[in-house]
Amino acid sequence: MDSIKVLVVDDESRMRKLVKDFLSKKGYIVLEAGDGEEAVDIFMNNKDIGLIILDVMMPKMDGWETCKEIRKFSQVPIIMLTAKSDERDELLGFELGIDEYITKPFSPKILVARVEAILRRTSDVPADSVISAGGITMDLAAHIVTIDGEPIELSYKEFELLNYFMVNKGVALSREKILNNVWNYDYFGDARTIDTHVKKLRSKLKDKGDYIKTIWGMGYKFEVDDEKKVDKE
Repeated sequence: MDSIKVLVVDDESRMRKLVKDFLSKKGYIVLEAGDGEEAVDIFMNNKDIGLIILDVMMPKMDGWETCKEIRKFSQVPIIMLTAKSDERDELLGFELGIDEYITKPFSPKILVARVEAILRRTSDVPADSVISAGGITMDLAAHIVTIDGEPIELSYKEFELLNYFMVNKGVALSREKILNNVWNYDYFGDARTIDTHVKKLRSKLKDKGDYIKTIWGMGYKFEVDDEKKVDKE
């Protein structure tokens, strides 16, 4: 863990120091930025940053704009911090491709646990892990998804969601089960968090998005129609 860089972006120096102290104790290299413009500059000069902790309310460039700018170049995991509790802000964050959403005030220990969970899932992937179904291929080590050989761009959380669907192909999955496995903690927000990600994932998969079936009143199931027909024959 000691080689992983985490960029902490917050206009409050006290908050940056608090988060930095807890992360440093775990062996992370912590970089700091006091506003969005500085964060983008630091990120562009440190392409090996493994994760970003990003505050929403900042001068010069707020968290939303910072996230949009970074997403033009990278799918690095982003944890968004905000003092707002409006679910519309949360859904907007997920639309922009953030991976976790934490409302202030929060426990630094919980934040560190979230950081560790995300980085553990991105680093503990076997080098030869490749899964395929219905023309969709996922290279888990390289974090690449292709559709009929053509690469597509997915956020970190969209990638994890697709991976979970494909690994559980043909299995009906409740929203609660998806949240507990893909988000890796008990999420107490609205179920639309899942629906928002599924909507975006379906759109990026184009015609393959039809593989993600809605099970009304329960959740979703990943099912490849062509393979289903072959099985029946």
